Amino acid sequence: MIFVDSLVKEYKQTIRKDGMFSSIRTLFNPNFNIKRAVNEVSFTIQEGELVGYIGPNGAGKSTSIKMLTGILVPTSGHVEVNGIVPSKNRKEHAKQIGVVFGQKTQLWWDIPVIDSLRLLKDIYKVPDSLYKKNIDLFCELLELHQFQNTPVRQLSLGQRMRADLAAALLHSPKILFLDEPTIGVDVVAKERLRAFIKEINREQKVTVLLTTHDMGDIEKLCSRMMIIDRGEVIYDGDIEEIRMKYGEYRTLVIQFEQPVADFNVKGAELVKSDGTKKWFKFNRNEASPSELITLIGACYPIKDLTVEEPEIEEMVRSIYEGKTIDARAV
Repeated sequence: MIFVDSLVKEYKQTIRKDGMFSSIRTLFNPNFNIKRAVNEVSFTIQEGELVGYIGPNGAGKSTSIKMLTGILVPTSGHVEVNGIVPSKNRKEHAKQIGVVFGQKTQLWWDIPVIDSLRLLKDIYKVPDSLYKKNIDLFCELLELHQFQNTPVRQLSLGQRMRADLAAALLHSPKILFLDEPTIGVDVVAKERLRAFIKEINREQKVTVLLTTHDMGDIEKLCSRMMIIDRGEVIYDGDIEEIRMKYGEYRTLVIQFEQPVADFNVKGAELVKSDGTKKWFKFNRNEASPSELITLIGACYPIKDLTVEEPEIEEMVRSIYEGKTIDARAV
């Protein structure tokens, strides 16, 4: 579905000269620095996958998305999306993709949402039957009917994001590119957006490439995650794999029937104590929750317990900082 091979994008940055008439000398005799925003990136995404594409600011995420959508032309390398080279066949490519940029809208600012959708229907030449089917779907899953007659400029951020998703999917594209779709929206709107993305991926087999800074989006939506840093993909695998590789420590949280003094248990470290609850940190490769529960339960009556997995955000931060990765894990 999406094939990327040795993708490179470079930008020229003019070096401003110093001294008298510097602007004129810079204009007629310029020198340049070459900044490589994307450096030899390669990956393949199969039909129906929902992939998270994450990295810090300036890592190359949005640049990659813009090349995949045909907005930017690669400096070198090869990109193919469903058999089409985006930068060479932009009109044909636009018919098969949907795109949502979290900080920009494709809707007309001063007219009601439904009028924007009608205009997009004509632009994409969407048949009446498909248009009606999709509008009904958006009303059901995105509650579009609640604000479809409201001008875009009067929408809340969460409503605008839902309207943008509807606009991106109006022509039933095979591939959906999402760049920060939940940025700045409240918790309720964020959950609604996540549920909708998951639904169209599962029911309509829409292939989704999602860039985000919100690790909650990745954990709740994606089974596969790619991490890009300084223009290079440093990890490509499933989330459980990254937990196993870089999340060695889990936490056993136990609530006792009554307050007990702090104590140590073989194979775990007491890291927090609050009333009847205690938190024990343990290495998943050296101890199991059942072993610890057996040891602790033999000494104290247990009322409730949970096992907390390491935060994906913490593991990703460690990878950025080079604390747990010593070679490319791709």
